[in-house]
Amino acid sequence: MMTDPIADMLTRIRNAVSVERPNVEMPISKVKSNLADVLKREGYIWDWKAEAGEPVGQLQIDLKYGPSGEKVIRHVKRVSKPGRRVYSSARDLRPVLNGLGISIVSTSKGLLSDREARQQKVGGEVLCEIW
Repeated sequence: MMTDPIADMLTRIRNAVSVERPNVEMPISKVKSNLADVLKREGYIWDWKAEAGEPVGQLQIDLKYGPSGEKVIRHVKRVSKPGRRVYSSARDLRPVLNGLGISIVSTSKGLLSDREARQQKVGGEVLCEIW
C-alpha cells in the first residue's frame, strides 16, 4: 500500500535520472499529470503522456538531458509530507537557489511553480523543490 504517491513519483524520477534513463513510467493520477505539466512548462522534462492500461493507466515522462548528457534535474526534494504539511503565502515563497530551481505549489488555481504563484499572488501547500 502506497501512502504518498507524490513521493513515489519524485523517487521514480530521481532514480531514472541517476541512471540516465530516457523516460520513466508510473501509475497515473490527476495530481501526477498536473505535476508533470508544471515540470514541462518549466523546462525540466521534454514531454509526458498518458497511456491507457488495466487496471490503471500509466504516465510516461520523457526526461531531459543536456547536449553532452548533463542532467537537467539534479535534485528532487519532497517538502510537504503526509506527516508534516508545509504551507506558504505568496509573499513567503522564496526562489530556490536564487531562481535556478523551482518549488511546486498546490494552490486554489491548481499546481503552479513558485514563480507563477508569486505572479498570481496565491499561496498554498509547497509540494517539492527541484533543481
